[in-house]
Amino acid sequence: METISALIQKVKNENGFLNILKTAEDFKKSHSVKDCLIISKKLFSSEIYQVRSLGTFILGFIACGSKEALSFLKMRVSRDKDWRVQEILAKSFDRYCSDTGYKTALPVMKEWLSDKNSNVRRAVTEGLRIWTGRDYFKDDPDAAVKLLGKLKDDESEYVRKSVGNALRDISKKHKDLIKSEIETWDTSNKKIGQTYKLACKFIMKG
Repeated sequence: METISALIQKVKNENGFLNILKTAEDFKKSHSVKDCLIISKKLFSSEIYQVRSLGTFILGFIACGSKEALSFLKMRVSRDKDWRVQEILAKSFDRYCSDTGYKTALPVMKEWLSDKNSNVRRAVTEGLRIWTGRDYFKDDPDAAVKLLGKLKDDESEYVRKSVGNALRDISKKHKDLIKSEIETWDTSNKKIGQTYKLACKFIMKG
């Protein structure tokens, strides 16, 4: 098995995520799910965010076949203070959904979207962008709009921005669908108003 120190050396000075992703992918291909789980947890204990990002990517690759990996993403990775690790969490959640099948993963999406931790909720709203480019939602864009719309007044501005931007993305191809959704919103509510401004950006230009 490739040593922890060797993996750390590969990624510790990376400024972007592509090489970290490639390292995680190569590791997953040559190791069992059990070994990946053990190593990813050890990597996540590092003080170096790039190393924790590597561990997070590996967890995403095995989450479809490991409930423990998915739980670790939700319970531990979501509490990481580094925003870059949170971006990798979002990508890793999308990997889980892709490997599981987006329709099959719906119950988990809903569970994460209702979690009390804003990073868990945002991992879904941000990770699946552009939502209607994903299987299942490509054929049923209204399902994506309905899931996102429920978080229009989320207590976290961080999440609301992600929701608004995700709806804005969808409006490029499904303008009428987004219009129908946001016309029902009470924009006198400040939180909803913030999401509304982002969601209707391209609609207003049109």
